[in-house]
Amino acid sequence: MTNLRLSSDATDLRQRPMGGDRRRRPIRMKGFAAAFSVFALYLAWHAPTGGEGGAADELPMSAAQAQGASQVATAGASAPLAVSVASAAVTASVPSPSNAAGSAPMGAGSEATTGAGGPPGGSGANADGAAPVDAAMTDLAKRGEYLARAGDCIACHTADKSRPFAGGLPMGTPFGTLYTPNITPDPETGIGRWTDAEFLRAMQQGIGKGGQHLYPVFPYTEYTRVTERDLLAIRAYLNTLPPIRYTPPRNELSFPFNQRWLMIFWNLFNFREGRFVPDPKQSPQWNRGAYLVEGLAHCEECHTPRNFTQGLSSHDRFSGEAQAGWHAFNITPDKAGGIGNWSEQDIVDYLAKGAVPGRANAAGPMAEVVENSTQYLTSEDLRSIAVYLRSVPPVAGGQTRARDERGRPADDVLRLRGTRVTGIDGAQLFAGNCASCHNWTGQGVGASAPLAYPSLIHNSAVGASDAGNLAMVILHGVNRRTKDADVMMPAFADELNDEQIAAITNYVTQHFGDPNATVTASDVAKLRQH
Repeated sequence: MTNLRLSSDATDLRQRPMGGDRRRRPIRMKGFAAAFSVFALYLAWHAPTGGEGGAADELPMSAAQAQGASQVATAGASAPLAVSVASAAVTASVPSPSNAAGSAPMGAGSEATTGAGGPPGGSGANADGAAPVDAAMTDLAKRGEYLARAGDCIACHTADKSRPFAGGLPMGTPFGTLYTPNITPDPETGIGRWTDAEFLRAMQQGIGKGGQHLYPVFPYTEYTRVTERDLLAIRAYLNTLPPIRYTPPRNELSFPFNQRWLMIFWNLFNFREGRFVPDPKQSPQWNRGAYLVEGLAHCEECHTPRNFTQGLSSHDRFSGEAQAGWHAFNITPDKAGGIGNWSEQDIVDYLAKGAVPGRANAAGPMAEVVENSTQYLTSEDLRSIAVYLRSVPPVAGGQTRARDERGRPADDVLRLRGTRVTGIDGAQLFAGNCASCHNWTGQGVGASAPLAYPSLIHNSAVGASDAGNLAMVILHGVNRRTKDADVMMPAFADELNDEQIAAITNYVTQHFGDPNATVTASDVAKLRQH
């Protein structure tokens, strides 16, 4: 109706004399001035209140952007969830074409979680002071634990393994450093006083308890697709954690980026609220994979390029991006630039174990994702993720040869025998620091047997066009714990200087990977800071 009235007014104005038009202009200008004044008052009100609030106003953030995330330990956070329990619990919550909304009422479980965020099962207590145990609530919390694993919440919310989920992990951004919040049920420093409605609003809309906008390093732009049913299950699980009284450091953002109200404009360009809606043209398996990848697992946060506002680019999704010194590789099905020559089983094995012989070995933030998250997912969910990833549009990214198709055995050790080496020699450094595990030929020790030292030939990190990840591995090592094996490569940051690290990196890429991928000592110096 508003549009009709405006159209009618416009027609009338064309038919009226100029004097009538002049009489209406002051009214219009007054209306414009009034609207501008209201907006100015709004900004003035937000300026003092929209700055840096308490750290507990934030919620889970993206692990791959965390500074020092490789030091996050998960031991003691919670016992690994049995796959049989997880499978049975999670299957019930999988959105499918027959349940497009995916947010059916929780029933008794929903009522049990509503309120100030106390222990599951209500506010009453047994004679011994313990909260009563509700069987339905226990199942809900178990399902929430699985879903929290899928979201890798612990990776960002644990800076000290003795304080799991208590936050404090520094997150580096181009605009300053943010510290992750405490999401334990502590009523003073955590989210113990948050209601379910406030929790849902934060996860799905990016609005904190006090109405302030959350910064998008917390991937609410992805979590908005997660159903209420699953988010309330996560909340139920968080309520079972031991409350930890800990206040993380305040965020360190310069003006004007410390003004939260500016997120209004960021959201206009980068955020579209809405729950995941299954595609009826696709299979239930594809839809489950899309729900996980685009929602809880928030894979795009690391693997999709960003625009100048640091929002996710609408083009070249999953084609790779640099995060905190590491390069999250292209995971589209392009055979040269991405993982198009990987089978579904390869993807499943990589996510479950962190290694696929002859293809890749997870290191850095991805090793943490495997350790904290994907190794605990059911084989059905992992295969669903693989099915979905193999369906996204392929992006070559300028690559003409797959990363895992490069390399040849080296024989430089023969040249070194009986000769005096002067200066910095990559072959000598490799033989002295790397060959005991990777063999002087680069073919690894132990072939494809369990716990074997990996080959550097046909290795995606070595064959990449950017040698940054390889240099980061040499600098900081690898520490990956899975149900199958504990993998440890020592860090050489304290043993070798920047020139030596660069020499080893370049030797490895020239013999076992992309010979055009090189680094300088200054490049290594920058990577050393991450």
